[in-house]
Amino acid sequence: MPNVEARIKIKGKHYEIVVDLDEALKIKNNKGNILSALQSANIYTDSKKGNIIPQKDLIEAFGTSDIYEIAKKIIISGEIQKTQEYRDEEKERKINQIISLIIRNASDQHGRPYTEERIRSAVHDIHYHFDNRPPEQQMQEIIKKLKEIIPIKIETKKIKIIIPAQHTGKVYSILNEYKESEEWMSNGNLQAVLNIPAGLIIDFYDKLNSLTHGSVQSEEIKDKV
Repeated sequence: MPNVEARIKIKGKHYEIVVDLDEALKIKNNKGNILSALQSANIYTDSKKGNIIPQKDLIEAFGTSDIYEIAKKIIISGEIQKTQEYRDEEKERKINQIISLIIRNASDQHGRPYTEERIRSAVHDIHYHFDNRPPEQQMQEIIKKLKEIIPIKIETKKIKIIIPAQHTGKVYSILNEYKESEEWMSNGNLQAVLNIPAGLIIDFYDKLNSLTHGSVQSEEIKDKV
């Protein structure tokens, strides 16, 4: 991967390093090796001009003069400059993930699945602007727009869950994606009714149980016949 800059601003001062993009992104995700990521053993105000920051300024800003420790902090807490090629590839991966989610969950008015070609064509026609949000969030918006041009529906499951009070803050934003109603109980627990695409149920529970250590109570709500 190409060499790029990673930078952070502390107390109005810029701190910049030169890194291998692939290795730096691994470190950003708690993987990778700082020795492989850092391409120059210096901290700069501007790497292109070669302006190296004095050791005393590093200690004042980071509490250490250890170049590798500082570099790791910059990568994790700062911004990594991505190349246009990488951003294009990243966007294409996100689009493919969303298209795959739609195909797995959607059907026409007769319950028949759509082909990838048909979904891609329809998504192109609605001129949807893909962004950096999780695919699950964008899928919901895309489905609403697709309904304007093709008969499409998503099979959903309605579930009722109870989140213990100590975990509500960690999971509230996840529930908001699918929430139909909510009720705060007298003991601080949160009870919510959710409508979730059937194909996302397993991933949803995995994420929820990971954040709450499996302490969530849940039950599926069946439609009355």
